[in-house]
Amino acid sequence: MEFYQKVKIQEFKNELNDKRKDKNYANLKLNLKKVLTNITMGYDLSPLFKDVLQYIIIKDIQVKKLVYFYLIAYGKQRQDLIHHPINHLLNDCADRNPLVRSLSLRTMSNIHLPVVSQSLLDPLRHCLSDADPYVRKTAAIAVAKIWFNNPQLVEKEGLIRYLRDLLADSNASVVANSVTALNEIAEKSTNISLKLNITIANRLISSLGECSEWSQIYLLESLLHFTPENSQDATILVERISSRLQHSNSAVVLTSTKIILYLFNYIKDESVINFYCNKLSPPLITLLSSPPEVQYVALRNILLIIQRRPVILKNDVKVFFVKYLDPIYVKLAKLEIIYRLANQNNYEEILTELVEYATEIDVDFVKKAIKLIGRLAIKIESASDACVRSLLDLLNNDITYVTQEVIIVFRDIFRKYPNRYDNYIPDLTSNLDAITDSEAKSSMIWIIGECADKIPNSNELLDDFLWNFIDETSDVQLSLLTATVKLFIKTPHQGQDLVPRVLNWATQDIDNPDLRDRAFLYWRLLSNDPNAAKDIILSSKPTISTEVDKMDRSLLDSLLLHVGSLSSIYHKQPSAFIRGAKPRYLPDSPALDSYSRRAAQAAAARHDHPTPLPSVPSPEHPTEESPVGITQSPTSMRPVSVVDNINPSDSSARHNLAADISRMSIIDSMSPSPSQTMYSPTSPVTPGAYTPLSEANTGGDVYNNDPSNPYAALGDAFDDSPVLHSSDTQLDEFLI
Repeated sequence: MEFYQKVKIQEFKNELNDKRKDKNYANLKLNLKKVLTNITMGYDLSPLFKDVLQYIIIKDIQVKKLVYFYLIAYGKQRQDLIHHPINHLLNDCADRNPLVRSLSLRTMSNIHLPVVSQSLLDPLRHCLSDADPYVRKTAAIAVAKIWFNNPQLVEKEGLIRYLRDLLADSNASVVANSVTALNEIAEKSTNISLKLNITIANRLISSLGECSEWSQIYLLESLLHFTPENSQDATILVERISSRLQHSNSAVVLTSTKIILYLFNYIKDESVINFYCNKLSPPLITLLSSPPEVQYVALRNILLIIQRRPVILKNDVKVFFVKYLDPIYVKLAKLEIIYRLANQNNYEEILTELVEYATEIDVDFVKKAIKLIGRLAIKIESASDACVRSLLDLLNNDITYVTQEVIIVFRDIFRKYPNRYDNYIPDLTSNLDAITDSEAKSSMIWIIGECADKIPNSNELLDDFLWNFIDETSDVQLSLLTATVKLFIKTPHQGQDLVPRVLNWATQDIDNPDLRDRAFLYWRLLSNDPNAAKDIILSSKPTISTEVDKMDRSLLDSLLLHVGSLSSIYHKQPSAFIRGAKPRYLPDSPALDSYSRRAAQAAAARHDHPTPLPSVPSPEHPTEESPVGITQSPTSMRPVSVVDNINPSDSSARHNLAADISRMSIIDSMSPSPSQTMYSPTSPVTPGAYTPLSEANTGGDVYNNDPSNPYAALGDAFDDSPVLHSSDTQLDEFLI
């Protein structure tokens, strides 16, 4: 702990300049360690530059390493004093000790100054051909570091060619480092790309058994730059890589899985794919025995994998059942996988498990479990009855957040299976007092509006929600507006008192432009063409499907090329959270299946891929494959509808809506004053040709002239509105 103490600079100076005899440099090493520790704690110790660098001449390897660490930290900051240590570093690059040579090389490559990079070129060339493999692998990484600092210098001096030659090195660690350097350069460069042929790919796989875990990851990652030209090449590589699935390191397992999944796209024999898919299951299951953090990474990657290859883990749903000690983030990730693996054969045991989860104490976990019960009912029709019964049992528990989530889930079930479960509506409406969440309110209001003609007291239920209309959230207000209009259209006698109130509130007392626009549109539809209003507002809705749960194929293929990285955890392209990151796409090849090719081409076009995917070469004119493995080219970068529930496929509804919108008046963003008169364009529409609605619509005041009409109050409300006058004749025809 004595290292982690703040020391004044003068005290450091005194200790570093202490001339007392120091056997084996023990005190000097201790003082240098204190200096480096204080640097890591964020203290500026650049004034000690001369005091520390005076020991650069000492031959002791540990002292030299500590001095070099300090030089890396402050070399760029003290450019005025950098020339003296450069000479010593260059001398050390020619030292007889390979550790000293590699240490000096690593130090110079980490000092990002032009003078240092220029001075390093000659020693770097010698080190790239050094007799010691440790020096060669250090030199390979040094090339990449210099490239990031000065790419033009590296390309001009031809250092990329040295990296290419190291791919044939006899030492596996050197090969791994050279591949890593080339891969990093290709990821960032706009004019350098890495391409491996089958010979180099086999050589890299042969080196896996002789490498460290990190080197194995680098070598496996580089195989993404190999594009199989035929199914046989892909199958051979999958067979050779599959042995890495038994590795004890989770990163090696995930990287091997990624490469195998990548090569599957170039194998045409489904039986071969299914055979190796079965081999992928055990190592993925083994990852679930890791610590929670590793489990979460594995689960997020598994969620991608089973979407692309459902046969993997299809019979192993039980291993994803939640354990009591699992952290919440692991529990939620497991729930998603359980739902993905649900099918006709296992939904009963999955439903039993989800119902048990819904009785836990963690609120987020319970809500997720209830939501998945609803999604299970939608995904598997034969499971819907059992799911609905389970939801009703949960509803009887009288737990507020459970009740609210069940109501939210029932909204989607009613949309998926209209008229099938209407007899359960009273069970939902009897729990109105427990609803406080805005989403639950919106769901319950939607159910009431959608089934208004089947609920005897639907107007009373909506009236209860309208008490706080002004203070509700925008979502609830929009739901109330639409539900009230639906109620009026379906049961005019019940809705006649509610519609004028809601329309007046929405157009005069609310500042939300979306709500105001929708209210004006409903008002205009009801006033001018009630039949069109009925066709539009009560039009058939698109059927709910679990297809929306599936990820876009092109995005899925791209994310599977990032298995084991942050991208596979976020389920987003790297460019979404890393500036300048390149998206990955499946490279084209005669062996690539046509569906994946179309998805990759669509993704490339959508993300403005810098270079178009190459066309598949004909057998008569195969593309030349450079033996060097590297190519270098010249340098060259739902709107929401105003009216909900309109069936997009209903052309008549769209036509009626367009016609009514064309007749709508220009509505100012501010509510009109009582003295203002709303005008509507005449037909046909001509600039400046406007007439008051009261003159444009004939028919007289039918409501006031007929006291026996039960909708007279509704007519009065429209007529007396300062916002607009109604088309009494059309509305009367609709109501009758």
